[in-house]
Amino acid sequence: MRSKLNEAKRIVIKIGTSSLMYPNGEINLSGIDELAFVLSDLRNQEKEVILVSSGAVGVGMNHLNLATRPTTIPKQQAVAAVGQAALMNIYNQRFANYGKQTAQLLLTRDIVEYPTSRDNVINTLEQLLDMGLIPIINENDTVAVDELDHQTKFGDNDQLSAIVSELIDADLLIMLSDIDGFYTNNPVTDPKATLYSHIANITDDLLIQATGKGSDYGTGGMTSKLKAAKRVLKNHSTMVLANGQRPKIIFDILAGKKIGTLFKEES
Repeated sequence: MRSKLNEAKRIVIKIGTSSLMYPNGEINLSGIDELAFVLSDLRNQEKEVILVSSGAVGVGMNHLNLATRPTTIPKQQAVAAVGQAALMNIYNQRFANYGKQTAQLLLTRDIVEYPTSRDNVINTLEQLLDMGLIPIINENDTVAVDELDHQTKFGDNDQLSAIVSELIDADLLIMLSDIDGFYTNNPVTDPKATLYSHIANITDDLLIQATGKGSDYGTGGMTSKLKAAKRVLKNHSTMVLANGQRPKIIFDILAGKKIGTLFKEES
């Protein structure tokens, strides 16, 4: 089942804030450089690659020397505005080292739910891929809000990456997090927790097992990742959840090695 992962031509990679930032709040430049190297090499293999990247608030906090995440929405959005520009500057520098051009898309949920703008997003992504570019997508944190009759937030980038996979009919979503995959329990607190190698269906029991929040900088947790996997499975696609500490793990995943948790329907 994993042996066919290398056949995936159109791949969405989601990278979480915890893989882009060190626990001390500094930017993980070596990790970002390694990610750029891997995705550039995939492009050299004629694979179509889209990166869904978190990190705007984390990088913004770093640039503004903030020790704690802001609590008010306006300040969070201001920090995200600073961080998104800085993050894209880093990405552009690193990808340029490997001869690749990136493009930025900032999305809100209403854009992909409104038919006309949804088609425009799809057309833009298809054109960027056709041009050989690497689109980098994030939620537009500077304007995304939740209101009674106007929901603009995706919730987190786990959901966004699954939606992007759906929009462009991706063959594979690789979700890189700060954990090795989905476990029977929290492996940090339960030494007897075991890793699920393959999940074909997201059940209520699995959702109950998925508890807890991610890092101090991120917004997702295991529940969010299972919900994303549920969307991917519903679209008869494939997802792998793995540890993003070393982005070169993507090569191992595509080589069919038993890494992380594979979400794929039974064949």
